[in-house]
Amino acid sequence: MFFLRRYSRFIAFPLVALMMAISMPLGVARAALVGTEQVVDPSQADTNRQRVAAFIARDDVRVELQKMGVDAAEAERRVAVMSDIEIQRIATEIDASPAGKGPAGAIIGAVVTIFIILLITDLLGLTDIFPFVKRNKSENSGS
Repeated sequence: MFFLRRYSRFIAFPLVALMMAISMPLGVARAALVGTEQVVDPSQADTNRQRVAAFIARDDVRVELQKMGVDAAEAERRVAVMSDIEIQRIATEIDASPAGKGPAGAIIGAVVTIFIILLITDLLGLTDIFPFVKRNKSENSGS
């Protein structure tokens, strides 16, 4: 309890500044109808369609499709009949997804984040989880 009283100003001021920054208005939102022609440029749609077709034509993608029970020729036919907006979404996903991304990265990131939070709270004396964190004897006997 003494710790919280002693450092409350150091904790409160950054939190107040953070909350004020988060709650600031970002601007006025405007809504309007947007036509397909405005969203997808026809030349860009052809480029995206070629990029998706090239992606499906890759050998590693064909192997993965076969593992999932999808015929590669059927996938190519379906890509050929997709709308421009659907092709744009798929092309964007291909560009945005890093290679090898999967649930393992998210799990490792969560574990590392939790470890760091627990280590910081242990160093501050709020918890006693890790035996390798050394504290002053005056802090342990005072609480």
